[in-house]
Amino acid sequence: MKRCSAIIGGVLFLVIAAAGALAQDSTARDFFFVGAASMHAPYDDAPALEGHRLSYLSPALDIVVPPVSAGLPRMSPELALTAYLGFAQQQLKDLGAYSDATTIEADLPDTAQHGKFELRRSYRAPRTLAFAAVHFAGDGFVKTNVIARLLQSEVEHVQKGEGALTAITADNYKFGFKAVEVLDDHLAYLYQIKPKHKRMGLFKGRILIDAATGHLRRAEGTMVKAPSFFVKKIEFVQDYADFGPFSLPTHVHSVAKTRLVGRAVVDIDHERYQAKSVAQVQSENGASGSAGAGSGASSTN
Repeated sequence: MKRCSAIIGGVLFLVIAAAGALAQDSTARDFFFVGAASMHAPYDDAPALEGHRLSYLSPALDIVVPPVSAGLPRMSPELALTAYLGFAQQQLKDLGAYSDATTIEADLPDTAQHGKFELRRSYRAPRTLAFAAVHFAGDGFVKTNVIARLLQSEVEHVQKGEGALTAITADNYKFGFKAVEVLDDHLAYLYQIKPKHKRMGLFKGRILIDAATGHLRRAEGTMVKAPSFFVKKIEFVQDYADFGPFSLPTHVHSVAKTRLVGRAVVDIDHERYQAKSVAQVQSENGASGSAGAGSGASSTN
């Protein structure tokens, strides 16, 4: 399960780490790095994230259900959940590497501070995660105390192989079907999920699974454990999309309520994914090794 640590649970952990670092320490040095390191409650407890209307705020009876696309029959809720759990386990084994363009925007509304960081992110199974800076604009405090710390915590999370502890799997959560929803004109099943442990990186909330494919489309809720006394609450919404055989996060919106600087709002976008399976990575490594061996033999002769 460690190979996919930066995918299913890592981004959620990243949100927690940023909030904790921000609340506790405002003296971080300005740095950047490339590091090596290795997705239901009742409707009335839904987190009300500012500027985001969560999918489950309307009861299922009030929604209009569009027809399922031709060629994609709708599964039962039980089968869709079984399919998702199977896909999640398979992805943990098969995802060998990926790269993407990452943009992180962080706002401290109470102090009117803002920062936007554009980066290149790359992951290689099982424990290598790297970020390279492209462009930053905004307040230096936000860069060093929110975004840079957030990235550093994510690298450390992958390096420790903690993805299995925060993944949205049956090992960490209990699942309960609640309703049929519509997300981006597609039918999706809404499941309440409750963590089996009160552990950093786990959350109480909901996930949306595509009714036709069984793929994860959204995770949303409230973190069950704050990173420190200085953080009172963290709420988030995270969206996923398919890239080849893999389901990867495309956007996360989070709001952390802290005791020292008020609210911290973070939006993370991932674009232009290039994902490879373990077999593809091994094949490329083998071809590279053969080319190198051939080159060495020529020089010897």
